[in-house]
Amino acid sequence: MPIRAIAYTSDALPGFDLVAAGELAHTAAAFNMHAGVTGLLLFDGARFLQYLEGPEDGIAVVFSRILNSQRHTNLVELGRASAGCRFFPYWSMRMLPAAPEELREAISKDWSSFVVRQTAESGARSFGVEYLAKVAAPHQPVIG
Repeated sequence: MPIRAIAYTSDALPGFDLVAAGELAHTAAAFNMHAGVTGLLLFDGARFLQYLEGPEDGIAVVFSRILNSQRHTNLVELGRASAGCRFFPYWSMRMLPAAPEELREAISKDWSSFVVRQTAESGARSFGVEYLAKVAAPHQPVIG
């Protein structure tokens, strides 16, 4: 089954804090598990960046819920494409706190493709999912 991925950013409503973001991620994880979707949510206290991966139908259902959510505004889709593999297969949804500059850097990356290159070419623009993989690496489970 082909894996699709989508990344977006949005602004949290005033008063939405890290505790609320953690609760949101917990609720989303339960729903996403049934939809076959995995991913990562970065939150800096004011803005979100979320990356989702999974089957096309699962992504469609999950993203529809996100579009209808009253917890955020100004949603901007950063990218949508096929992904060669899952980058966060063990997280039906994981929220990681991020510093504002870390979130800005993630948003500024190239989201036109969801790949991780084995070696980065000198001067090549960094893909967003590569950046997320680096941010998430210390939090990933150790297998084996």
